[in-house]
Order: sequence, then structure tokens, then C-alpha cells
Amino acid sequence: MTLQVGVIGAGLMGTTHVRVLGSAVPTAEVVAISDAVPERGEQLARQAGVDRVTTDALELIHDPAVEAVVIASTADTHEPFVLACFEAGKPVLCEKPLAATPEAARRVLEAEAALGRRLVQVGFMRRFDPAYGQLKARIDAGAIGAPLVMHCAHRNPSVPPAFDTHMILTDAVVHEVDTLRWLLGQEVVRVTVLAPRASSKAPAGVQDPVMVIFETDAGAVVDVEAFVNAQYAYDIRCEVVGETGTAALGAPGFVDLRSEGTHGTELAMGFQQRFGEAYARELQSWVAGIADGVPTGAGAWDGYAASAVCEAAVAALASGGPTDVALEHRPGLYATAGPLAGGS
Repeated sequence: MTLQVGVIGAGLMGTTHVRVLGSAVPTAEVVAISDAVPERGEQLARQAGVDRVTTDALELIHDPAVEAVVIASTADTHEPFVLACFEAGKPVLCEKPLAATPEAARRVLEAEAALGRRLVQVGFMRRFDPAYGQLKARIDAGAIGAPLVMHCAHRNPSVPPAFDTHMILTDAVVHEVDTLRWLLGQEVVRVTVLAPRASSKAPAGVQDPVMVIFETDAGAVVDVEAFVNAQYAYDIRCEVVGETGTAALGAPGFVDLRSEGTHGTELAMGFQQRFGEAYARELQSWVAGIADGVPTGAGAWDGYAASAVCEAAVAALASGGPTDVALEHRPGLYATAGPLAGGS
């Protein structure tokens, strides 16, 4: 049976999800598209061969023909649209962030907890990347002993002009926040942000790169170098150091090139190339989970926790010192969902 999906947002991420659903998820069909800009929604609908197109996202959510919803609109719309999906009883894949603020994410969390069943999955696609999956399997199997330290790098060749210093933390490093929680099965309790000399390639007033230090409730320390105007490639790195060994990401799907007297590796120039398979596996797992009644991937608690950690990181950047992360009570619905759950 084919799941009838509506997609809200016809920008970069909405277009990506429509394309992947159409090409890599045979058990789903995009039947409706919504975007606040009429021309953008209509263009994507034409490209995807979708008849239903509207500027009213709530109309799409409550359309009887739509069985599940992908939210890829701006962050400020996520809370009302997710809550509307809860009201309609429809499963939803919400791109990160779950909501624009930790307070808004908490309201989503509490609304879902009141329903007594999980309907939302947050779009942290790295949980479905094969290399990250292998890394987690090694850690969970005890191959490196208890994790002590984790080193990460998140480098983009460039970002849009509006991408400011805070967005480096809330839109880029947020992926490392979810990744470390998932890989280590631990919560972040303290954040420190260091500001080295800004790159001459960064726009005026933007602190790029930044170094972020996370401390977890189990005593692990995680460092993240975030450099979003690195020029040379989209380069994601992760190494976990344990008591008896280390495990690190390789370069899955890249080409070992020997040519013209040189030896090197082709690197991705964008997230869609690097994580193309992860997006396909994420949507395949989401659709399969709806059919089986078993939620997959990051849930509302994960979205709320990531938002709270990023808010602490923004405060740490401003203060220049360590900032504690304050997570509110974890509802019972998420007792077995969280950093250890989801993805493969």
C-alpha cells in the first residue's frame, strides 16, 4: 500500500524530499505540495507531477488525501504545523529544528506526550548514514571500550550571505549535537565556545570558524570545529576515542583518485552529495515505520534536547565561558526514545 504524503515547503529541503520520495521510496507518493510563495510551490508541483498545490499549509495538513506530512518550511512555522499534524492525527517528518526555540520545542514535546503516541520524527539524517551507522555499531559493541573523547569537524565550502555566527551553532553544529547524543547515548550538560581568529573568507562580523566544547553527563568531552567558509569542500569528520581504541568515519562513496602524478580523494562539495544515501534511508525508514506503527529516527525529545544545547552554545559564545544546559523533565513517552534510539 502506498503512503500518500504532503510536503510543506518548496525550497531546497522541500525539493530534496520530493525528489527522494519520488525516486527512492516506492512505498510513498507525494500527492500535495504547499509553499507560501505560489510560484515556487507551483514550479515544484509541475516538476514532480503533483496536482494538489496550495499556499495554505493547514489546508494540506487537513486534506483527507494526505496521510502523512513532511515539513520543510522555515523554522518559525514548525511548531504550528507540527501541532496541526497532531490535531489531524497524521505522522510528520519535521526538518530540523523541531521548533524555533527550546520553549516552542518543549510545547511540541508536551503536546505529543499528551497524545500518548509518537507522531513526529526530526530530520537528523546522519543517523541513517551508513558510515555513522557502522561507527555507532562499533561503539555499542564495545570495540573501543568506554568512550572518553570525541573529535568532530563540520566544514562547508561556503554558506548563504545571511548565515551569521549564531546560525553556525543552530544550523550547522546542531547536527553534531544530535550525533554525539546518539553515538554516545549521553546528554550534554555544559557547553563552551571558543573563537579563534576569524577567516578572511568569512563575511564581515561573522565569527568563522568556532570551536565548541561539549561535556556530557557521563564525563565525556566532545570538541567540534565548525568552519562554514572553508572553501575547499563539504568535509564532515568524526572520531571517538575510547579506553581501548578509536573509531572514526571513513570516506564512504568517495573516489580514491590517482591522476597526473597525484594521489588524492574526491570530496563532496555539498551536503546532498555527502548525505544523499542518508536522506533516502531516512525517508524509507520513516515510511516503513508508519506502516509498522514503530517510530524511527530522532523524536521530539531529541529535537527539544538539541534545541536546548544550541541555545546554551549561543549563550556561551556571548559570555566567553562555560554555560550549563538545563533540560526539563523527560516525559514517560520518551523513556526508551532518545540518544540511543533511531537510525541504522
